[in-house]
Amino acid sequence: MAEALFLTQSFVYASAEGADARFAGEDPGYVYSRYGNPTVRMFEERLALAEGAQACRATASGMAAIHLALTGLIRAGDHVISGKALFGSCRWLLNNWAPRFGVAATAVDGPDLPAWRAAVRPNTRVFLLETPANPLLEICDIAAIAAIAREIGAKVIVDNVFATPVFQSPLKLGADIVVYSATKHIDGGGRVMGGAVLGDTALIDEAYRDLIRHTGPALSPFNAWVLLKGLETLDLRVRRQSGTAATLADLLADHAKVRDCRYPGRPDHPQAAIAARQMTGGGSLVAFDLGSREAAFRFINALKLIDISNNLGDAKSMVTHPSTTTHRAMTEEQRLEIGLTAGWVRLSVGLEAPADLANDIGRALEAA
Repeated sequence: MAEALFLTQSFVYASAEGADARFAGEDPGYVYSRYGNPTVRMFEERLALAEGAQACRATASGMAAIHLALTGLIRAGDHVISGKALFGSCRWLLNNWAPRFGVAATAVDGPDLPAWRAAVRPNTRVFLLETPANPLLEICDIAAIAAIAREIGAKVIVDNVFATPVFQSPLKLGADIVVYSATKHIDGGGRVMGGAVLGDTALIDEAYRDLIRHTGPALSPFNAWVLLKGLETLDLRVRRQSGTAATLADLLADHAKVRDCRYPGRPDHPQAAIAARQMTGGGSLVAFDLGSREAAFRFINALKLIDISNNLGDAKSMVTHPSTTTHRAMTEEQRLEIGLTAGWVRLSVGLEAPADLANDIGRALEAA
């Protein structure tokens, strides 16, 4: 009932002629686990089915997937447009890493469609966006942004980690590439790291086949095996987590000590109309503002059931202070550009009893 686990680095051949044919691409078998592995391939095929993608290539982590997705589509002299609301390491890639290789990047307000159009240059090749975005759950209109990209022949990469394939299908909305940190909801148990890049077979092969082969961002076969088991319960977990998150978002929004609460399933979300159009559920993340770093820390430290962790998408509920953890690499100016002040807290809702989570949050809010 459990899939086979191929913990092997390399493969053997019946003859020298067989090895010759395999390396020449005439025999469609495995060569080396850096290029491909049967267990990893099982994970890629099943995630592609869940996403509705023709092809998937797995990587060692979510950031490896983002790096691969970008690198395969850009060259020196190219230009990338991204939403300002990105995970801190993604901003670092665009602001600090890409310029070393002659690639420029412009960050825009993600929901502002005219801003995407105004940022276009003759050498713009890629649009990169998260939606919902980390950490304040900003929503970008994937279909509208993809339409702008198509006008200039640019490719669209969407980080779909917060929505998961359960609640959002970027490829159906016009995206070219979908990226995941499989470390999050796909594993769902805080065990292993992994990532994935998905899209049409022709684009995946053209942009990423040789890059994967020669740079080696390979996913461990053991991690792929764990992620395979996570996929089996992904839909069940995410729907349950989303239902609880919606309940807790209402509790937080109504509390006197909460200045602002963001949840894609609530009608008061700044991009509620877009969320309703392109998402079928609100997801497991809630963000809320307690007004100051001190209040946020008091709240976080008073929690008993909810763990303090910078991860998300786990079966266990987790809370983090983005300004000092996940988005610490961003400058203060960059954080303020996306509205991330020191009072914001990000909650990843797990599978615990909703009433227990509500009680824990209620007690901690009093401490805040």
